Amino acid sequence: MRFSVNIPNFGDFADPRAVAKVATAAERAGWDGLFVWDHVLHRYHGGRPFGDPWMLLTAAALATSRVRLGTLVTPVPRRRPQQLARQVATLDAVSGGRVTFAAGLGGPVEDEYESFGDTTDLKVLAGRLDEGLDLLGRFWSGEPVNHDGQHYQVRDVTLLPATVQRPRPPVWVAGFWPSRPPMRRAARWDGAVPLFEDAKHGHVPPVDQVRDLVAYLREQRADRSDAPFEIVLGGATPGGDPTKTRDLIAPLAEAGATWWDERQLQTGPDLDRLEPVLRRIEQGPPAL
Repeated sequence: MRFSVNIPNFGDFADPRAVAKVATAAERAGWDGLFVWDHVLHRYHGGRPFGDPWMLLTAAALATSRVRLGTLVTPVPRRRPQQLARQVATLDAVSGGRVTFAAGLGGPVEDEYESFGDTTDLKVLAGRLDEGLDLLGRFWSGEPVNHDGQHYQVRDVTLLPATVQRPRPPVWVAGFWPSRPPMRRAARWDGAVPLFEDAKHGHVPPVDQVRDLVAYLREQRADRSDAPFEIVLGGATPGGDPTKTRDLIAPLAEAGATWWDERQLQTGPDLDRLEPVLRRIEQGPPAL
């Protein structure tokens, strides 16, 4: 199992210099990755400054040499695929091939879409997500792209440079379990980032639900069982108590999780504050 740190792109972490500090501390303490949120608007966390996640991650890339970097998660349907492809490819170059790209519908849809006059029809957004992911993979190849789809059209476009990672960066897909469609989508790519209705952000997910999820994903990937596939879970652990932390995470690893993403409680006071996050990072990742 590998271990990452998860921070929002608002509050203290709207400042690229703060994110660089987090990335440096994480690398020094032995964490394997740093992931940031990708929100342009989240009214629950209103009144705070927000930073662009790709600029924040660029600061992190320039300050580190080992940890993987990415978003958890980028709402592909609210971005233009060609611009997003450029941003990811640039970060992959700056970081020396350390980008993991995680995608989803994003939300709250009322904030991220309706506030800007966009649709909140989940079927339309899901269609944009699937078509956008396909286009991203093709753009990252550095090969010519022609596309005439329901949501996007491309006429003889080649985006260079291609990504450092070949054939492309790993793609993880997020969605709520036990909803099957998002996990079927994830099974077509390189990893799943499941969310759970009864384990909100920062809360450890139920082991029985994780087992059911893993079994479903393995069923969906039966014809690609030899290909690497990540299952990313997350929550807040008591870093100062190694035994309690191990007792929380070991059953999830046994159930099939391959990444643990350390998160603050979304409703807690420390979610977007630098100092508490640094204290947890400096305690180091869980030891199984």
